[in-house]
Amino acid sequence: MKKFSLIVAVCSNGGIGIKGDLPWRLKSELRHFARMTKRVADPGKRNAIIMGRKTYFGIPEGRRPLPDRLNVVLTRSPTSNTYPEGVLVCTSLEDALVKIQDQVENIWIIGGSAVYKEAMKSRHCHRIYLTEILAPFECDAFFPEIGKEFRQVGNEADVAEEVQEENGVRFQYKIYEKKAIDY
Repeated sequence: MKKFSLIVAVCSNGGIGIKGDLPWRLKSELRHFARMTKRVADPGKRNAIIMGRKTYFGIPEGRRPLPDRLNVVLTRSPTSNTYPEGVLVCTSLEDALVKIQDQVENIWIIGGSAVYKEAMKSRHCHRIYLTEILAPFECDAFFPEIGKEFRQVGNEADVAEEVQEENGVRFQYKIYEKKAIDY
């Protein structure tokens, strides 16, 4: 089965969201997210983004589903909400991975907390593309602790290593890779 990566922005107190929204306004970080999750080697393919129901509905209505990617929503109650055509609704991460294997080039997990936690435990998890926000923010959703099975690796050539700053908020892009485990 195809491996997947997580992409997330996390503030210094571990927060990733508040009341279904991002606690910070960083346009360059959102551009980084879009570029990373849309990038394909084969122009005839697209990527998948997998998210929980609350993450999906946290995206402003006029911006969802996110364009140029297969949007996959995980929910225990697939019929309790309506989703536009083209959004794949699944009841589990495993179910989603099986259904999209042959349809996409790359698979990205984009949140929320419970989805990240489950994904990080999966043997199919390859990397975490983390934007470290170098300040605390008030949050009610948090990223799971990155365990010892992950190690920081160098950034890709087109991803800045140095600290960035926007609107007085400093942040840095990092990549963590899961150590290979024999199963």
